[in-house]
Amino acid sequence: MARRVSALQRAQTRRAYLFLLPNIAGFFVFILGPAVASLLLAFTNWDLLTPIQFVGLANFKEMAGDRDFRQALWNTVYYTAASVPLSIAFSLMLALVLNKVVRGISFLRAAYFIPVISSTVAVAIVWMWIYEPEGGILNRLLSLIGIEGPQWLTDPSWAMPAVILMSVWKNLGYNMVIFLAGLQGIPSHLYEAARIDGANQWSQFWYITVPLLSNTTFFVVIMSVISSFQVFDQAYVMTKGGPAGATMTVVYYLYQNGFQFFRMGYAAAIAWFLFVIVFAISVIEWRAGGRYVHY
Repeated sequence: MARRVSALQRAQTRRAYLFLLPNIAGFFVFILGPAVASLLLAFTNWDLLTPIQFVGLANFKEMAGDRDFRQALWNTVYYTAASVPLSIAFSLMLALVLNKVVRGISFLRAAYFIPVISSTVAVAIVWMWIYEPEGGILNRLLSLIGIEGPQWLTDPSWAMPAVILMSVWKNLGYNMVIFLAGLQGIPSHLYEAARIDGANQWSQFWYITVPLLSNTTFFVVIMSVISSFQVFDQAYVMTKGGPAGATMTVVYYLYQNGFQFFRMGYAAAIAWFLFVIVFAISVIEWRAGGRYVHY
């Protein structure tokens, strides 16, 4: 009997690995393999045409003195520091408003989520029309209250805020859904007890919602930071990294070096430097977040 059970377990294990094989093969071929290849490529000089030359740490040394890379890094940090808090704040407020059982609430939730599943390129083109200096909707609305709208995408002072505004609007629904799930997981009897004790809406939010939503907020912060450091589509479609490099992000600069200047080694070095930055920030957030997260 024991031998029969053992043979059955071995057969089930073989079947399980057989079903997992496509996923495992895909991981090695499309994720791990390219990642290792890019790490090796970061120590080389290669333009796709001439033979690969090993240059050691030359790419990383060049990066330290590259003014364009420093500007791209600063722009990315600026984008992250502005877009992440705005996105989280507006998403949470929207989730609180939509966390009601009223007529038509499902339609509103779906409507706010539509931009998330829409193509970033399509959304960026629509926002380019909105930002048009002469006939754009935004400047027309500002003119109604006596404000002359700026040259949104051609003024270095306004280009990055314009990209940030568009990104916050597009990603609003994703974080909203996550916050909604967290809000619906908070027991309603806690709010009932607080109301009986005389707590107002602000006290209920600050002493019940915020602590019990901390694990959801922690997840949203980490994922938002990781995503914002990889921003590319918006800058590529709306501004091409301009004007005067005002919206040049690290990933866009990586793309330029790799696929426009054919400096594959340098592009790979930038990619791994970005990985180290994102990993370090995620570790710091993970360690710091443990003090404030309540389960």
